[in-house]
Formats: sequence, structure tokens, C-alpha cells
Amino acid sequence: MGKKERVWFEQAEGFLDPGLVQELRMLRKKTSDEENAALPVIVRFNHQAEKERREEAIRFCQDGSCDRVEGELAFLGGIYGSLSPATIKNLVKHEGVAKIYYDREVKALLDMASKSIGALDVQVKDGLTGKGVTIAVVDTGIHPHDDLMKPTMRIKAFVDLVAKEKDSYDDQGHGSHCAGNAAGNGGLSEGLYTSPAPEADLVGVKVLDAEGSGRLSTVIQGVEWCVRHRKELGIRVLSLSLGAPAFESYRDDPLCQAVEKAWHSGIVVCAAAGNEGPYPMTIGTPGIDPLIITVGSADDKNTEDRQDDQKAPYSSRGPTFDFLVKPDIYAPGTNIVSLSVPGSPLEKQLPENRVGDHYISLSGTSMATPICAGVAALMLEANPALSPNDVKAILMDTSQVLRGDQAGYIDVRAAVALAKEYAAFQGVTAGSPGN
Repeated sequence: MGKKERVWFEQAEGFLDPGLVQELRMLRKKTSDEENAALPVIVRFNHQAEKERREEAIRFCQDGSCDRVEGELAFLGGIYGSLSPATIKNLVKHEGVAKIYYDREVKALLDMASKSIGALDVQVKDGLTGKGVTIAVVDTGIHPHDDLMKPTMRIKAFVDLVAKEKDSYDDQGHGSHCAGNAAGNGGLSEGLYTSPAPEADLVGVKVLDAEGSGRLSTVIQGVEWCVRHRKELGIRVLSLSLGAPAFESYRDDPLCQAVEKAWHSGIVVCAAAGNEGPYPMTIGTPGIDPLIITVGSADDKNTEDRQDDQKAPYSSRGPTFDFLVKPDIYAPGTNIVSLSVPGSPLEKQLPENRVGDHYISLSGTSMATPICAGVAALMLEANPALSPNDVKAILMDTSQVLRGDQAGYIDVRAAVALAKEYAAFQGVTAGSPGN
């Protein structure tokens, strides 16, 4: 018997990412009318090809009745939109195209913290609160909660890439909880629910909708926006409590490529490991990228004593597709009380988790990530000359050994102390403005 010939999209593996091959296979099973169907995709152009060939490829993306180009992704040198299988097939051997990705769904990652990691000691003894450092929270938005607005308004900017609204809001609740984990001042709880960086400024970048979902292309646009506005807004830290399944190496992953651009621009990127533990190889994108800080979740048992803290069973494990060790650091992420949005979907889904009228308790690497971002803000306040590589190295070097894992548990006191020591070698005064 002869071998069965593979269909065109299976033959194009490598040119089409595995996620797109899977979606094309599922679409073929669902319908025979592929001409009137379309899939959300990201098209990366071949920049070694002549300009005319790239422009021709763009025209191909607009030929079919179902084809729609929605915008450009500058970091990737490509576009995003919806294309029919027929159009994708025509692009497979086109010289102007390097690769086509499925614009897969990205989700918010859900399943006593400041005391247990030593942040309150640093605030009291060192007078560090994250002041002068801006953290960008790329998520469902930020609600103007009193803990962020009083006594001073600390939401410096807001951009809505979903509904294009102008004023800061959060129609889901996840992003506000994350913002509070990083920079809430505990004003409505008499200081009880205070974050690591209670005087840091915030930028809200809404890339996920009221269901906590979005697309890779929207998240990439959010990262691009932060890089473009980093100087005027003082953005030094990027918190990404979201993720999507990883199908291949970080070298070929479009979201990983975007966060690397942010990292190289001088922004510390903290990304959630995911909540698919305890199984190995469950870390999604962008957490698989070796450059950025991938944050796992620990359970601090609601005590100040660090000795009983342990890795949360739901926290995703490595290695990655490239057999790299991840996560890089663990931070508290279990039963974390932070800001709530009145009447939000999150409050309605988890009414038993509400804590009074202004707060809600949540668990997940989503919570651990902004806590780590807040700690990074303290380090940058102590020594603004730190590079993203410096911040990551210090966090990992000063972390406490966590039983059963190569990554350690975040230790704010030790991290801030070493950040100050770095200043002596950098020839700058700790606390003075960086470059």
C-alpha cells in the first residue's frame, strides 16, 4: 500500500505554527465550506525579501471575501487579521512571508503576602515604597479604586486596546486585583492589604475583555505601546498576569519576541508561569522566554514565618520546549487579598471570596506576578541604574531555597540590600536617577 499524502497545511509545518495547523485541521472537520470561513492569524513578513514582494503578500491577505487585515505589528514586522484557509495556502510559498501564526486566545491566569516576603520591613526601615517607578499592568484594565487614587492619583495613563475607551476602567476585575498586588496602598483597609510598592505609579493597558480573554495580537500591541511610551511615563516594570499555550520554541513565538524587545529597551518584564501544575512542561507564553522573569506561585500559609511557605501545587512547572529551567522565582500567590471592582464578573463568579466591600481574595500565578513586579519597583527605587538583567540576577541570587525546586522564593530584604550594593560598583549614588 502507498503512503497517504498529507494535506497541504500538514506539509507546511514549520512555515505555519503548530497552533495554526491544529486549527486548520479542526476547521476542516467542522465544515466543508472553507472558502467562507476565516481564522485569526498573525503574518510575519520576510524582511530579506524585496519590498514589492512583501507588499504583494499584503494584497494577497485582502483578496478573499472573508479576508481582513486589522493592523500592523511593528515589533514582529507583520500584520494581524483574519484569513481564509485558501488565502493561507496561497501564502505558504510566498517569498514575502516568513511565517504565519494562529492568533490564539490569551487568558488571565487565575486558580499577609507583603509581610511574609519582607516588603513591609523594607518600607519601614529603608523608606522604600516604589515612589518614582511606574509599573505597567497589561491585563483587563484598572478600576480607579481609592487605594490607587488617594491621597494621590497614581494611575498615570490608561490605554484601552479592546473597546477604545478613554477613562480608566476594568469590566472584569482581574487587572485591578493585579494592580493592587503591585501598588495598592491599603487605604481602605487601614494598611492591612498593602502591596510591596504602595507609592509606585501605574499604567493600565487593557488587552483582555470582560471575560478575561484576548488575542496574542492585542497583547503584542499592548507591549509595543508600553515601549513607545516608556520614557514619557517612566515605565520601568511590565506585569503580565496572562498567558497562552506554548506550541514551539520561544525563538519562534511572537509574544516572546515582543517581550524581549521590551526587555532590551530597559523594561523589567514579569510574566506568570501559569496554573497548570503540578504537571511538567506546562508553562505558557510568554513565560517560556529565557530572558524575562517568569514567576511561580507560593503559598505563604497566611503567616509571616517563611519556613512554612511552599510551592503552590497549581503553579506551572518547566522545563520549557527548549528544555530551559522555569520559573525563575516564586512569590506569594495563594489567597491574596487585593482590590475588587464593585459588581464585576469576578465578584459575581466568586462571591464567597469577597473581603468586605472593597477587596477580594484570589489565588494564582496571576497574583504572584504583580507582587514580584512591586518588588522590582522597590529595587529600582533603591538603585535606578539597575538594568533588567541586574534585577533578575539579584532576585534569583538572593532568593530563599524552596524545597523541591531550582527556583527560589523571593526575599525583598536581601534583594534591596544587594541592589544598593550594586550602586557602589556602578559608580552611582543609591536612590539617584538612572539613565
